[in-house]
Amino acid sequence: MDLDSDIATKLNEPCSRRVSIRQTLHDCKKCQCKRKELTRLSRSIRAPIGPCRIQTSLNRRLGWHLLRRQSKLITGMVVRPYGSRRILAEEPFRSVVVKKRGQFMSTQSHVSRRQWLAGSAAAAVGSFLILPQRARGANERLNVAGVGVGGMGGNDLRQVGPTENVVGLCDVDANSLARAATHFPEAKTYRDFRQMLEAQKDIDAVMIATPDHTHAVITMMALKMGKHVFCQKPLTRTVNEAILIGRAAEDAGVATQMGNQGQASEAARLICEFIWAGAIGRVREIHSWSNRRPEISPRGIPRPAETPPVPSHLDWDLWLGPAPQRPYHPCYHPFHWRSWWDFGTGVLGDIGCHNLSAAFKALKLGWPTSVEACSTHWNAPLEVSNETAPLASIVTFQYGRRGIRLDGNAPEWGEDMYDGSHPTRSPELVIRWYDGGMMPPQPAGVEPGRNIFAGEGTLIVGDSGMLLGHRLLPDARNQQFGRPPQVLPRSPGHYQEWLDACKGGPPAGSNFPDHAAHLTAVVLMGNIAIRTGEKLLWDDQKLEFTNSPAANQLLDADYRDGWSL
Repeated sequence: MDLDSDIATKLNEPCSRRVSIRQTLHDCKKCQCKRKELTRLSRSIRAPIGPCRIQTSLNRRLGWHLLRRQSKLITGMVVRPYGSRRILAEEPFRSVVVKKRGQFMSTQSHVSRRQWLAGSAAAAVGSFLILPQRARGANERLNVAGVGVGGMGGNDLRQVGPTENVVGLCDVDANSLARAATHFPEAKTYRDFRQMLEAQKDIDAVMIATPDHTHAVITMMALKMGKHVFCQKPLTRTVNEAILIGRAAEDAGVATQMGNQGQASEAARLICEFIWAGAIGRVREIHSWSNRRPEISPRGIPRPAETPPVPSHLDWDLWLGPAPQRPYHPCYHPFHWRSWWDFGTGVLGDIGCHNLSAAFKALKLGWPTSVEACSTHWNAPLEVSNETAPLASIVTFQYGRRGIRLDGNAPEWGEDMYDGSHPTRSPELVIRWYDGGMMPPQPAGVEPGRNIFAGEGTLIVGDSGMLLGHRLLPDARNQQFGRPPQVLPRSPGHYQEWLDACKGGPPAGSNFPDHAAHLTAVVLMGNIAIRTGEKLLWDDQKLEFTNSPAANQLLDADYRDGWSL
C-alpha cells in the first residue's frame, strides 16, 4: 500500500480507544488515535500537518486535517501547513458574545468547543471557505498593505519594504497617509481599510498598527480573506476578541505575527533556556513593571467636556470604528488614546505583551486561577474610573501547580513532565504587574542600594536563583552557572520570521494561535480586575469568571451598529 492510500485508510478506519483531551489538539474523540498515527506518518516523510483550506466531503465528514508530502497534493486538495495551537484549542469556547449596543447577539451562555465551531464559527469565520493567497516562494516578493501607517505602522512597513512590494496604504488621518506615501509612492492610498481590501485583491499580507479597539475587526476581515497578518500588540482590546482571533487565524492557515518584537531576541531565548536548564530551580514568582511616563499615556482623567471641531485631515467616524460614539477631542488622537478603556488597554495591555512573553513561553502558561488588582483612583476615594486606566496599579495573577520539565529540553503542553527520575509538578506561581511608579520589593541577595527596577523589566524568581531579564542574580550565581545549553533556534528577526512564514517557512514566534492570542487574553484579564476592583475567579473550561457578572460583561467588545467580527 502506498503512503497516500495508507493515510486515506487511517482517516476512515474507526478509532479503537478514547484519549484524554490534553493529548490532542482536537476534542473529537473519534479522531484522536488517527491524529497520533498521522503524526507518525508525517514524521516518516518529514512533512507537516496543516489545516485543509477547501471544504470537501472528506473535510466535512471528519472535520480533520490532511497531510501534505512536500509539494505533492494529496487527493487533489491544496493543504497549507501551519503551526498548531497548544492552549486555546484544548479548551471549550464561549458563545460569540460580541455585543451590539445594549444587548448580546447570542442567547446561549456557554457552548462546547464543537458547538462553537459549528455555530459561532459560521458567523465569525464562515467565510474561510475562501482559498488563501498561494504560498510565495522564498525569493518572491509579497504584496503588502498597511492599515495605520503613522508612527509604528510606518516603521513596520519600512522594515519589510526593502524586500517586499508595499502596494496599499490606509489611514484615517490624511497627514499620516501623506507622510507614508513619500516612502512608498507606488502604493495606492485609502481612508477605509474595507475599501482597500475589497479593491486590491492582489494583497498577500496586511500589517496593522491602528489603535487597539480596531485591531480585531481589521484582523478578522484580513483573515477571512486569506491574508497573512502582522498586528501590533496587544492583539485585541478584549479577552474574547483575542480568543476568537486566535481560533480564526488557526482556521485560516495563514502566517501571523504580533508586534512584540522582543520575543525574537537572544534575551528571550536565554530566559527559556536558563529556566529549562534548572538555573533558578522551580519558578515561584514573576514580577514585571513599567515606568511609562503619564505624558506618553495620560491616565487617571475624566472624559473632557469640551467638543472642539474635528480637524479637516481626520475622519473621526472611521477612527472610532466599532467603539461607542463620542465627540472628537485631541486627548484621544493623536497618540493619547492608549489609556482610554474604549480605545486602548492601559500600560498593562501596552507593555505586558512585551514583558511577559518570554515567561509565558518558558513556563507554557495556561490560564490563571484568579486575578486581582489594587490601583489609584481619579476622583473620590475607592471610586474606579470607568473612562481611563488608573495612574498606578498592581495586578496579581495566581496560577495553580503546573507540569514543567527540568531536563534541559522545552516541554510540550499536556505531556507528562519529568526531572529525569520522577514526575515533577511546579509549585503555585504568582505573577505581579506594577505600573505608575509601583515596584516590587528589593529581592534578597541583591546588594543594598542597587536599583534593578529602572525603566521596564521582568524579574523571575525561583527556588535557587533569579533572572533579571536574561541575567542570573545574584551575580555570583551568574558567574557560577555560565551560559545555558542552547536548545532553541535563533531568530532571523521579528519581521523576517513573519515574512519567512508567509513564504512557507516555520510559524513566526508570536503567531496568533500558538502564542499571541493566549498571551493577550491573559494580560487583558488584568485590566478587568483593575476596572472592577474585585478578586476574580476564572473557569478555564467555560472561559469566564465565576464570581462576577460585571467582569464577564467586560470580556466582550461593545460594538457600534454596523461593526462586527
